[in-house]
Amino acid sequence: MHDIETLVIGAGVIGLACARALALSGREVMVLEQHDLIGSETSARNSEVIHAGIYYPTGSLKARLCVDGKHQLYRFCAENGVGHEHIGKLIVAAHDAQLDELQKIKRKAAENGVTDLVFVNRNELREREPALNCAGALWSPSTGIVDSHGFMLALQGGLEAHGGQVVLNTKVEKIEALPEGGYRVQVETDGAENYAITCRELIVSAGHGAPALMSAFPEANPPKAYLAKGNYFKLQGKAPFSTLIYPVPEPGGLGVHLTLDLQHQARFGPDVEWVESFDYRVDPTRGEKFYAAIRNYWPDLPDASLIPDYSGIRPKIVGPGEPAADFRIDGPEAHGLTGLVALYGIESPGLTSALAIGDEVAGRLS
Repeated sequence: MHDIETLVIGAGVIGLACARALALSGREVMVLEQHDLIGSETSARNSEVIHAGIYYPTGSLKARLCVDGKHQLYRFCAENGVGHEHIGKLIVAAHDAQLDELQKIKRKAAENGVTDLVFVNRNELREREPALNCAGALWSPSTGIVDSHGFMLALQGGLEAHGGQVVLNTKVEKIEALPEGGYRVQVETDGAENYAITCRELIVSAGHGAPALMSAFPEANPPKAYLAKGNYFKLQGKAPFSTLIYPVPEPGGLGVHLTLDLQHQARFGPDVEWVESFDYRVDPTRGEKFYAAIRNYWPDLPDASLIPDYSGIRPKIVGPGEPAADFRIDGPEAHGLTGLVALYGIESPGLTSALAIGDEVAGRLS
């Protein structure tokens, strides 16, 4: 007998979505979280955008799970009272040479099942967004914004309504397979001695920590972890835009884009800063490069109007200069470990894809 049927490591948005999906399937589920609140690392430090599924390689997990997850997320938010808005976004070509790139993006989106993109020419843009200066744009009506913390609280509520639980301040130090089947998870808690929990099924959704935890299983071939910091700057005053504004994508990310929160406060970012350690402070001098990037599409951005806001660190599994990696969701079919699923490199569009990822994990176990 095991202490618990199914154990999930990590109470970020992905861990919570997986735990909820597994509890809905009738399993007894417990989530272990090292911090004193849910979703306090990667899940709390993003742009809160509901992505449409436009850019990702056709047939990739990112493409499939983003499109599926987007539809699920809108339904979930409506049914559970989670704050969200179908605000839409414009992908803008700063000059004529980028117009061909917009057409490539439109074709890629259609291959991924995103068929609602509409080309908007310069004159139409001038009427819709007078402050925007560009040669043309793609309008994505299914892009939105969401209260990410409200979403995670609703996931936790759904888990607990089906008998699951989240245990905070509990750091996983080591995992090992049991000879008779299942897993032993060694944990450390605040103010208590270390102890072990055994489980029949194990989901390693530990974000940055997943590769290190899975190093206990050489047959799992866990990837190397890299840290890519993304800095955000907040606009002082009100932005003259009614929608999200994204430039044509750049290597490593989607460029310095304008997002709006549910109060329509504007922020810009994220950039891409490869780092060696966790430090969430935002260097004010990085804002200097933001001005030039933003003025490609908003030339009237006032001087000294950007102030450091916050940062997040993407859990990358490829390094600088390497092609972007797909989500990596390794179940028994990948590593031969019965009842174990490990998730690596769940960066953007992880928030949008969370509910679909939960279904995927449940499917891998079944």
